[in-house]
Amino acid sequence: MPAFDGLSTDLGNLSRLSAARTRSISAENPTGAPGNGARATEGLGAGAAADLGAGWKVAPAIGLPAHGTVTLADVAGPGAIQHIWLTVAPRYWRMLLFRFYWDGEEHPSIEVPLGDFFCSGWNEFSQVSSQPIAVNPAGGLNSYWQMPFRRAARITVENLSGEEVGSLYYQITYTLTDVPEDAAYLHATWRRSNPVADGVHTLLDGVRGQGHYVGTYLAWGSNTNGWWGEGEIKFHLDDDTDHPTICGTGTEDYFGGAWGFEHPQGTYGRYSTPYLGLHQVLKPDGFYRSQQRFGMYRWHIPDPIRFQSRLRVTIQALGWRNVYAGRMRYLKLQDDVASTSWWYQAEPHVAFGASPTVAELEVV
Repeated sequence: MPAFDGLSTDLGNLSRLSAARTRSISAENPTGAPGNGARATEGLGAGAAADLGAGWKVAPAIGLPAHGTVTLADVAGPGAIQHIWLTVAPRYWRMLLFRFYWDGEEHPSIEVPLGDFFCSGWNEFSQVSSQPIAVNPAGGLNSYWQMPFRRAARITVENLSGEEVGSLYYQITYTLTDVPEDAAYLHATWRRSNPVADGVHTLLDGVRGQGHYVGTYLAWGSNTNGWWGEGEIKFHLDDDTDHPTICGTGTEDYFGGAWGFEHPQGTYGRYSTPYLGLHQVLKPDGFYRSQQRFGMYRWHIPDPIRFQSRLRVTIQALGWRNVYAGRMRYLKLQDDVASTSWWYQAEPHVAFGASPTVAELEVV
């Protein structure tokens, strides 16, 4: 396998020639086939293009039927998905289920609400300026996760809402190239505890095989007054049982902040960096909103968490009791915590179980 095989993305290799071929799928070229773009004569833009004809933005988007599933991409490998861009009305972000299937597998390797996959679980726009995920004004959802596949890749979106989604714009760019023998497959799953039971939310459990954990997104809803982020994240690796190998020091610490994210005093300091951020803070307005909500991400790209056989990840929902006479005591919280976890591993993977229901996904 040559040093540069079409999967390399570092700047030092971009000037080198490769036998890899680039393809891109959109509503204007639904197969990604060479020379197959801009041929549509019918589509959501047909009326606007009536005076211009084919090639003039006739099919820039698709509709999604209520309770229906649409295949966005179905391509033969070997290759790798390199960039996904999407936009759709924010009110649908939690009601669209994103699924990725590698090499003809029965159970998806990725099953996540579309909004949460793009760090936007609260159905409201917030800019994200990170390496693998970018969310730009006013709802441009971008993924740069490298997703190799050897035989095939299939991406679907299921509309769980009871109404038709009028327009979903998308572009999925991939490369056709050799995939190294030791290349692992991207996986992602979503879980929600609403409320958190006994103070512990499980992000990931039941992972079997060799791989490395690469990312966390939390949509955290605080259901109490006061500080909510004392909890530790724990990574149980391989033969760990009750006690983890990796134990954090606090929720804001794991996401790269400190001292309650407070800056300036009395305010949450939002930030979005290449590998970590508290990019979203939704404050109560004294009328309809009664709780604060937060969006946080942490990418383990320069520091992947390696496991050889098993992985389980948890985080505590922990705050403080009222303080009397200087006695500080922790308080287990019953917050609303939804998590998305990303990891690479060798196939086959353990099936995730039942898909999220509308009631579990609902933003209220």
